[in-house]
Amino acid sequence: MHLDAADQAQRARAFAELHQGPSAFVIANPWDAGTARVLTGLGFRALATTSGGLAFSLGRPDGANLVTRDDTLANARAIVAATHLPVAADLENGFGDRPEDVAETIRLAAEAGLVGGSIEDATGRPDDPVYDLDLAVERVAAAVEAARAMPFPFTLTARAENFLHGRPDLDDTLRRLRAYEQAGADVLYAPGLPDVETIRAVCAAVDKPVNVLATGAAAKCSVTKLGELGARRVSLGSALPRAALTAAVLAAQEIAESGTFTLTTGALTTAQVHGLMAP
Repeated sequence: MHLDAADQAQRARAFAELHQGPSAFVIANPWDAGTARVLTGLGFRALATTSGGLAFSLGRPDGANLVTRDDTLANARAIVAATHLPVAADLENGFGDRPEDVAETIRLAAEAGLVGGSIEDATGRPDDPVYDLDLAVERVAAAVEAARAMPFPFTLTARAENFLHGRPDLDDTLRRLRAYEQAGADVLYAPGLPDVETIRAVCAAVDKPVNVLATGAAAKCSVTKLGELGARRVSLGSALPRAALTAAVLAAQEIAESGTFTLTTGALTTAQVHGLMAP
């Protein structure tokens, strides 16, 4: 489905306004059209794709450069078509090292009906996992330029990936987030922060809205608490698809190992699922 321009612009404005507060909001992460409909029906106000959830659904590991830009955008189009909510995307590192690659990814994301997206400073190379700061800033600046060329407010999130790649360097993370803010990013994001004080420090270091990933220390906080720490947006990453896989694995193990079905007896009925899938 090609999203009507007026509808996309309305979704884009609604998404941008969510970041203005006054409180933190949760952006839920579906991994397909069905889960997009479920999360829409549960009352979330915006959705974002998950690279992990997509990779798992394709039978691939996450973060191994095994999911292509075409895969990502096809998944995004299906999710956009399944909901009336604003949809942003996990665009990984923009699917290329060059600033021009990142800019093209932003343009294609908008064509897919998305109204926002995130760009990482991770290279995808284990031997050199994070881009040099100068190149990382050039990449964010290129993404911002492409976003600003849209006829609607495309919300660009810039991610500092140190803590996810064995580099727990808070000073460098803050330096990067401030540089991305200066380059024009609308939202700043450093996934994998280890504790509440680090979350507070990141939120205090920049003036733009900060996204916090609900994992580790953050997952032990409420949305209200994360808002008090300074977060404006809370994302779930791959938490929901991993929770779904956990339930499926436990039930399947029971069947395979004991020949019993107790863990499937509490599952949603087909009628309940149909109700959740209703547009």
